[in-house]
Amino acid sequence: MSSIHPSAIVDGAAEIGIGVSVGPFAVIGPDVRLGDGVVVHSHAVIGGRTTIGAAAEIFPYAAVGMVPQDLKYRGEPSRLEIGARTVIRENATIHLGTEGGGMLTSIGAGCLIMVGAHVAHDCRIGDNVILVNNATLAGHVQIADNAILGGLSAVHQWVRIGEGAFVGGMAGVENDVIPFGTVIGNRARLGGLNLVGLRRAGHAREDVHALRGAYKALFEGEEALAARVDRVAAEFGGSPLVDKVIAFIRAGGDRAITTPRERSGED
Repeated sequence: MSSIHPSAIVDGAAEIGIGVSVGPFAVIGPDVRLGDGVVVHSHAVIGGRTTIGAAAEIFPYAAVGMVPQDLKYRGEPSRLEIGARTVIRENATIHLGTEGGGMLTSIGAGCLIMVGAHVAHDCRIGDNVILVNNATLAGHVQIADNAILGGLSAVHQWVRIGEGAFVGGMAGVENDVIPFGTVIGNRARLGGLNLVGLRRAGHAREDVHALRGAYKALFEGEEALAARVDRVAAEFGGSPLVDKVIAFIRAGGDRAITTPRERSGED
């Protein structure tokens, strides 16, 4: 049985799962679907065509499913989907999608969206992603599983951030970040591999060693990046971590690949 505080405003058309808790003065719109065991704390607002997975938790003053900050938005019936067990902390803001971005903003399962973070329209966020306090995503950003964005970081629209990448605090990310890469700086440059994250994820030593060799080969030399990618694929292809980096670069996107400020190794 669900528990809804008498002061909360829950539209009768909203779909409320089993064991949901809605705190004082929270507002739930008519097109919202809350999965089993969702907790919505006091003063949180959930609107739009928003679906929130089981056991997710929304903290006070979060604004979830609001209309996009996009002048091209004309009220189209776009959506927001948030996965199971994701936690959205105080004052975070998450917006619906737009027609120009596939009508969907999505956040995967097990994510942590910390205080004051912003997820703009049409972003696609994978599982177990962490946005630290006041991290900001512009529209159409893609973030793969297990990435971490440091506090006060900002990501340019259409940027892709690969699996297991780490964005340093206050970094401004203008270009794509390879899987398992680390970027730092006001205008972020690649600073090496996220070796701490790789260790925590339990990747085999030989796979990490291959990735270190591939990283060095990718970002040294005078050849064009495409030629270096081909060379790395020939030398290190078949290693699972390297294959993910190669696939990410070859897939391309609207932004360039973030590179080191100068030639460097993996540290």
